[in-house]
Amino acid sequence: MNRATSRVRSRGGQLFGRDREREVCDRLLDGAVRGSGGVLVVQGEPGVGKTALLEYAIKAGRRFRVARTVGVESDMELAFAALQQLCSRFLELLDRLPPPQRDALEVAFGLTAGRAPDPFLVGLAVLGLLAEAAEEQPLFCVVDDAQWLDSASARALAFAARRLLAERIAVMVATRELGDALAGLPELHLEPLGRRDSRALLESVLPAPVDDPVLERIVAETRGNPLALLELPRGLTAAQLAGGFGFPATTPLAASIVEGYTRQLARLPYDARRLLLVAAADPVGDPALVSRAAERLGIPQGAAQTVESEDLLTLSPRVAFRHPLVRSAVYGAAGLKERREVHQALAAATDPEVDPDRRAWHRAQAVSAPDEEVAAELERSAARAQARGGFAAAAAFLDRSVALTPEPSRRAQRALAAAQTKFQAGALDDALALLNTAELGAAVDEHLGPQVHLLRAQITFAAKRGSDATPLLLAAARELAAAQPSLTRATYLEALSAATFAGRLARDGGVVRVSEAALAGPPLPEAPGPSDLLLQGLAVQFTEGYPTGAPLLKQALSAFRREAVLPPDEARWLWFASWVALFMWDDATWAVLSTRQLELVRQTGALSALPFVLTNASSVYAFLGELGTAASLEEELRAAIEATGIAGMPYGRLSLAALRGRESEFSELIRTAVSEAETRGEGLALTVTEFLSGVLYNGLGRYDDALAAVLPAERFYREGPAIWTLTELIEAAVRSGQVGRARDAFERVRETTSAAGTDWALGIEARSRALLTDGAAAEDLYREAIDRLRRTSIRVQLARTHLLYGEWLRRERRRLDAREQLRTAHELFREFGVEAFAERARIELQATGERARKRTVDTLDRLTPQEAQIARLAAQGETNREIAARLFISASTVEYHLRKAFRKLDVKSRTQLAYRLR
Repeated sequence: MNRATSRVRSRGGQLFGRDREREVCDRLLDGAVRGSGGVLVVQGEPGVGKTALLEYAIKAGRRFRVARTVGVESDMELAFAALQQLCSRFLELLDRLPPPQRDALEVAFGLTAGRAPDPFLVGLAVLGLLAEAAEEQPLFCVVDDAQWLDSASARALAFAARRLLAERIAVMVATRELGDALAGLPELHLEPLGRRDSRALLESVLPAPVDDPVLERIVAETRGNPLALLELPRGLTAAQLAGGFGFPATTPLAASIVEGYTRQLARLPYDARRLLLVAAADPVGDPALVSRAAERLGIPQGAAQTVESEDLLTLSPRVAFRHPLVRSAVYGAAGLKERREVHQALAAATDPEVDPDRRAWHRAQAVSAPDEEVAAELERSAARAQARGGFAAAAAFLDRSVALTPEPSRRAQRALAAAQTKFQAGALDDALALLNTAELGAAVDEHLGPQVHLLRAQITFAAKRGSDATPLLLAAARELAAAQPSLTRATYLEALSAATFAGRLARDGGVVRVSEAALAGPPLPEAPGPSDLLLQGLAVQFTEGYPTGAPLLKQALSAFRREAVLPPDEARWLWFASWVALFMWDDATWAVLSTRQLELVRQTGALSALPFVLTNASSVYAFLGELGTAASLEEELRAAIEATGIAGMPYGRLSLAALRGRESEFSELIRTAVSEAETRGEGLALTVTEFLSGVLYNGLGRYDDALAAVLPAERFYREGPAIWTLTELIEAAVRSGQVGRARDAFERVRETTSAAGTDWALGIEARSRALLTDGAAAEDLYREAIDRLRRTSIRVQLARTHLLYGEWLRRERRRLDAREQLRTAHELFREFGVEAFAERARIELQATGERARKRTVDTLDRLTPQEAQIARLAAQGETNREIAARLFISASTVEYHLRKAFRKLDVKSRTQLAYRLR
């Protein structure tokens, strides 16, 4: 603890006026000792006592192992610098982490080379590492000056802190401003001291008694800021203090504290000030580095004794300023020429093999004009930062590199690279600003313009996922066509996927227009990849009709399915291929591709893609009759959204609410979903919600409402899920007496089902035709539908076919035959948890003279969603660490929820748990 910090305490070692704050710290530490981890963000103005409170907590936490890190303003561009400082003591525990987490952290810290890790996976790895470190002894993580953390460290630390529940870990963070990363964490706002405590603190450090009016003036002008109370009187003589003549006029508080330091600096010898500037210009804290740089500048060794005697800086065992504001005062008081000289000396003193990036940064601060050599060095540093997953740091290096690049074309190329990195870092506005710089160079580099336009279109799609992106992607593809056919076809596929999302809300770049452009663009290569075939098949289907495109799309899906491990440029399209499989009525291929994609995302740690993948999977699993799996995926989706901040459409929750017949929940979800989709221009969401509305109301037996909900499918039946919506329309229209409308819808459905030729497709076709047929022919069709659907995984549709067949048999007055079908339907629906259709089957079964039990509340229903999911995963044989990795929590938290689930289910082992869940 430095002397300034220690003086914030009274002679008894207690903080002045901080009783409540100390109690909050004590509760945090006590909870962590008991296995209830937590985080506290201490926020307040400079000098208000944040560091002093951290020091109190460290002293109070004697039972804790302490890990510390400090944000440094000049280190903000170095990815994971602060995080590595915090975790350095625990790196021997890396081998205990799951491989994807271990690899992510090793790459982030530069310990190994590899693909840039997903930042959320790094955060999960930090949580795991800290949890492992807390196994033997409670762990106290202390972060000071968090407003200056590099963004990669801030995100990872906040990610881990939000997931503390059953760990013996306490985290305290001191910061001037919360910022986005820390927003929402438990917060303690540190207020200035009151008048009485301010006077007591001031009097405890004054060298001699001071007149009461002067004391009151100092207290009033420092406004209860402890550091100001301690520092502003420094440098004033006893006479000046006694009379109050030397006290500065009122200024902003931080500025007045810096002004006090500046007064102190002004009295120092020139060499001492230069040594302080060397230390202020580099945050490494390595005494040998500072010594080497000082030697290059000709600063004598005696200067070190001077700065230490003034209590401004310590040089051993690490270089540390008394307070961050001292660093600010030192650097701010220096002239531009002096700063450049110091940065040049630091660059020369930094080992290019050990720390090339910091050396490059110092060189960049030392030059006064564009310099290609320095710009190129920064570019290399950016590549290293990006390889570690430090996209924000990479963008900062490139940004500075752009400014130092003398040649216009090269400057534009680097601006484009910086924009691409900003895009990857999620800084979309910054990326667009850099794109404007890159666009200026397009006049001298004809290859640059199309790439600029492509990135602008990709940013537009990422920002809204709406209708604005498709025309931009289409234009970019046309520009790329002459020089880069492979990239052109990939861009057309991007445009087609964007147009699919836009659906009916597309402006001037709908699927037909994109498809026509794609077909007129670069032809299929001699050895087409799966994505080439996918683009070709979709373009033909959208322009020439479903039957014409079907053979090509089957070929594309086979290509995706055939290769178990696809190269990255093909694997990125697994999500789109799995969607196409659904609209080709191919449940088997969907299962293979979506499972492969989900596994790929988890294995590679591409957590940014996880919300979208899970949204798709959970909604489909609901229609497979696996509502438990769908609910489990929804819980994982909730965790992924919380972890990444990337929200998807609530298709899974909507599907579950529709199948369960929960109208109020469904209506609330759909109201928000439709409003947001219309704002973005995402027409696909409207199609999905119409389909699910049809499912809901058909399940409830409210056929007029179902028909009203699905009528738009008559106009937009080419929009993916709309073909399923037409099957809901057929049932609702027949039940509402509008057979002609049902027949028109059937003809459109049959066009796709006949071309697809799968058991799912032909089963739905037979059932739909049965609804429009009378007599023995109808019975044959129902039996064919059941036979075909039994061979698929779409079990909800199988149960619905049994229900429709049973209802038809009852109307034919074949009560005994009807009971068999309705009983089967009822049992299946009850097994699935598809409550609305189960109730519809129960009422029909009762009409035949047979009573069916209503579903009763099971013990399983008393589990929370997270407990239920953890119980299911444990029953499937996954370990606590595997479950933790999947749900973005620690193994201790998994154990905590599992104990609660065991108690509620009255089981004592995982074997019993598996049996109970079956």
